[in-house]
Amino acid sequence: ISAGVDATFGSFYAGGWASNVDFGDDTDAEVDVYGGWRSELSGWTVDLGGVAYLYTGQPDSADYDYVELKAAASRAVGPATLGVAAYWSPDFFGASEDEATYVEANAAFTPADRWTVSAAVGRQWVSSDLDYTTWNAGVAFALTDHLALDVRYHDTDQHDFGDAYGARAVASLKATF
Repeated sequence: ISAGVDATFGSFYAGGWASNVDFGDDTDAEVDVYGGWRSELSGWTVDLGGVAYLYTGQPDSADYDYVELKAAASRAVGPATLGVAAYWSPDFFGASEDEATYVEANAAFTPADRWTVSAAVGRQWVSSDLDYTTWNAGVAFALTDHLALDVRYHDTDQHDFGDAYGARAVASLKATF
């Protein structure tokens, strides 16, 4: 189960998100706190921000908490939106002083009123060679002006890294106020 809340102040935004987790130890939740600046520049939406990923109950020997910086840009092209994003962490999840970089290309298309089809492909590089490729594809339907259902398939090319890297289908319900 997960939940989040976002607030915008002109071009600035801040928010938080939390979810239960099961790492096979005492860690019981992930709490993300984020903020940034998002604005339109010459037809592009530019987003610069940062995220702190915090894990409650982690063992003393774990190094799960980390921060990540983000730079993203997207542009509407007819009924589609095309985007790219890059994320960088100086001390990645569970890795003592390992740098990590994630780069993603994404696209969304609105074929009909209330429907959006979207997909993304990305590559994660970690300085300790825990590199992998991710992808997802899904469809969202706006049930109302403030409630949307999203069904999405996620996968990676590294199933041998463990269950967290395996294929999965995820359904989510998003409410906006």
